[in-house]
Amino acid sequence: MEPSPNQKFVRTVLGDISPEAMGLTYSHEHIIIDESYPTLGNPLFLLNDVEKVSEELHRFYAAGGRTMVDTMPADCGRNVRKLAEVSRRTGVHIIVPTGIHLEQYYLPNHWRYTYTEEQLTRLFVADVTEGIDAHDYNGPYVERTPHKAGMVKLATGDEKITAHQEKIFHAVVNTHKETGVPILTHTNFGKHALDQVNLFAKLGADLTHVVLSHVDRYQDINYNRELLQTGVKVEYDSAFRWKNEPNWTYKLLEALLSEFPDQITMGMDAAKSSYWQSYGGNPGLNFLITTFKVDLQQMGLGEYYNHIFFKNPARLYAFCKKILNFYK
Repeated sequence: MEPSPNQKFVRTVLGDISPEAMGLTYSHEHIIIDESYPTLGNPLFLLNDVEKVSEELHRFYAAGGRTMVDTMPADCGRNVRKLAEVSRRTGVHIIVPTGIHLEQYYLPNHWRYTYTEEQLTRLFVADVTEGIDAHDYNGPYVERTPHKAGMVKLATGDEKITAHQEKIFHAVVNTHKETGVPILTHTNFGKHALDQVNLFAKLGADLTHVVLSHVDRYQDINYNRELLQTGVKVEYDSAFRWKNEPNWTYKLLEALLSEFPDQITMGMDAAKSSYWQSYGGNPGLNFLITTFKVDLQQMGLGEYYNHIFFKNPARLYAFCKKILNFYK
């Protein structure tokens, strides 16, 4: 059921839904990565077979999953029509991003470097309010689809935040303030997460609708605690990645989940076909619903499962009411 214009809503690829309709939610995924500059560098990133992707998401739905947040933003493998088709086939709600990823996923002469802050803002806002380009801004024509973005993304790397990245921050926060759309960020192994939060606060973003990804890869409990004390939300996605080393995702959950139950979300960030069962890989996208759920119970933290996968994503991905100044 679609929400009324005066209610909070979450914007999915097939339309707006109420936050309560999200159900069990993975907060950082890569559902479709079409042929693009990133896949040329790493063929394992190629996730463009609608049949195989739908097969994996059918398993997710059968296990109780209902929503996934796709995190491949503008012109680096995003294909909104394929995402819409997967959602129709599987019944899984998909939130699609606008915004910009790390520099390494774009050619050196990409338009991201020459567009002004205002031009980037207008492009991102149009993705949210009008519809995402069927050709993902590969030009020269823009063909708006009925499928709109429900999140805006940016990314920083190992280096300190650059002047170019600050331009992206401004455009992302402008979009957030104009439309109410939530913000998701990429942090390389959690680096510069606090710098991101400080810049968001300076620019006037609502930190309760900002989520910083991959920060469980920063192996420091006090750093993660300091980050959570700002009020921002975090996304952990390495629970299945730790092999012969200590599982820092679990260490952080044991130390921080009871202290900050309303701020932690989780996903798989399974951006390689080698992680998908439908592509012949493992552990498969159901890891968090099966193995991890049991592990959380064994850690004595089972009572927080609903916070991580239901309550927190519903609050985070609802459009921000404090600064919302538009319509459906």
